[in-house]
Amino acid sequence: MAKKDTFRVVARGRDGSLLIHDYPTSDPLLKMHVQIGTDDCSTDLELRGMPVFRGLIGPMPEGKTIVRYETPDVFEAMTKEWASAKPRRRTRRSAKEIAAAAAAS
Repeated sequence: MAKKDTFRVVARGRDGSLLIHDYPTSDPLLKMHVQIGTDDCSTDLELRGMPVFRGLIGPMPEGKTIVRYETPDVFEAMTKEWASAKPRRRTRRSAKEIAAAAAAS
């Protein structure tokens, strides 16, 4: 398993844009936010023991080496976008189409 070695904080700027800040350790976050606990129930075992901060949602995995924290407004907006996204329809080939493609090859 890859080690989670980047701490990413995603917040909303004054103009509504997303602001992403990456930190190599959790120390800067500990200076800016109050730690209220540690994650002990994540299904991603790499996140267990990571700090939980007041005012941030997280930790959550982002890729193999990034721990992500979001402000509540960003979390709410991203969740709404994710929930309203329509899944791509997958088409399946029939047995006739597979046989015809195999015969043509």
